[in-house]
Amino acid sequence: MSFRHAWHRGESTVTCIACGESVSRSDAREYDKHGDRWDRAEKSFEYLCKPCDRQRCHSPREGLEDRLVAAGAGRRDRGAFLARYLDVADHVPADSDR
Repeated sequence: MSFRHAWHRGESTVTCIACGESVSRSDAREYDKHGDRWDRAEKSFEYLCKPCDRQRCHSPREGLEDRLVAAGAGRRDRGAFLARYLDVADHVPADSDR
């Protein structure tokens, strides 16, 4: 696979996972929910438009996706999710990065 082919995956339009806008792939940034965008083996990416990417926190997020899933992100109403997330976050070992 050539570098050009690997870089251009054939999708000309992608949908921003934050705002839902359809944007050209060149106006988007790859988002890897596992935080390792460089390991591309058998992986598909989600996308953020450039304005949403600039607004997100770029700090390390080790374990965040697991905590979101455990708290029921996208499956509970806001109040129930936030209460559960605080409970899950309180049980993160003190020596881990939050």
